[in-house]
Amino acid sequence: MSEILNSAISKVQHSSAALCKFITANDTGTTGGHQCGFHISKEAWSMFLETEGVKGSNVDRYIKIKWQDDFETDSRFIYYGVGTRNEYRLTRFGRAFPYLTDDNVGDLLVLARVERNYYVAYVLRSDDDIDEFFSFFNLSSDKTNQLIDVSRSLRPEQRLFSLISKFVNQYDMFPETRIMALGARNCYNEANSINSRSIVAKPDDVLLGWIDTEYSLFKSMEEKVYANICTHPFDSIESFVSMANEVLNRRKSRAGKSLEHHLADIFTHNELIFEEQAVTEENKKPDFLFPNGECYHNLEFPGDLITVLGAKTTCKDRWRQVLNEADRVDVKYLFTLQQGISANQLREMRDYNLRLVVPKKYIQSFPKDYRTDITDLSSFIGMVKERQEHMPRHFVMR
Repeated sequence: MSEILNSAISKVQHSSAALCKFITANDTGTTGGHQCGFHISKEAWSMFLETEGVKGSNVDRYIKIKWQDDFETDSRFIYYGVGTRNEYRLTRFGRAFPYLTDDNVGDLLVLARVERNYYVAYVLRSDDDIDEFFSFFNLSSDKTNQLIDVSRSLRPEQRLFSLISKFVNQYDMFPETRIMALGARNCYNEANSINSRSIVAKPDDVLLGWIDTEYSLFKSMEEKVYANICTHPFDSIESFVSMANEVLNRRKSRAGKSLEHHLADIFTHNELIFEEQAVTEENKKPDFLFPNGECYHNLEFPGDLITVLGAKTTCKDRWRQVLNEADRVDVKYLFTLQQGISANQLREMRDYNLRLVVPKKYIQSFPKDYRTDITDLSSFIGMVKERQEHMPRHFVMR
């Protein structure tokens, strides 16, 4: 755990209010709009103002922010309500401010209130730090740009909460990841009346619902499994650290595998032919191979009908890992929950023939000039379906 990450977690824990958000091209001004500064969601207004902004007038508050435990800025939180605008912004950081550049797109901004007009802020840049922060507070990537529940006690909608409780009561220890992911899907589907038709029609929204539900389910499971352990003192620092590492490592390892399980279920409902972890050259194993390994290794099968998809919750540092997983395929795809990546990295991905697949609502968080290079999950499924409709009939598919 890096020093900055450790400090960010500690400050959030001891704050009176905190939020985190991915830095977007809209924040940095590279979208070409007139806005400047960090956009703050309407759900987080109470962290800065006494009353919610009212359309028709601007309201602001001047605050001091300490960045990265290093330097301070005299900044301004403002609600723009005049004219066509209806938004909250954090502005005024000075000309030499280093965290509103194009290279910061995709970084995670963490902001915590220490006193009434005094805040601390951290910018987490690496995938590992972002994943560690999410894991510590049991956050899903879809729960950013809003207040963090510092107590880490999520309160989902009542029906969903009841279904999660029912699932957790079946187990005394953590079930394997596949069972946990299936339980989350079942709970979400039942609570929200999701059926196969819904999954096919809105795969992007359903996937995010499953992921968010699993975070709630996993937290409930943690509370049950670790309840007795947390109520008794540890006999040494080593035993405490060992238990803390076990909790964090379980959270991190679950997130990646669960994403693969949820995507596989989406693909199954859409009747795609695919294989998980199929072996390619040099024993490489891409997360998803369409249609399967048998066709991949048969050189009579057209290479332009083969699709490779990696799956990573965040990908700022990890996207290169998928480039050499299938030599027969020129353009490779990577599904990620990352919100925003700098133009420099997107340009490099384009040069290496890598295309990102993200939930549809996340596309707006990427620089405008590169959004056409990014596809949502529904469009990716449509592309694979079209390719599979043109597969030679004499190939036997699994």
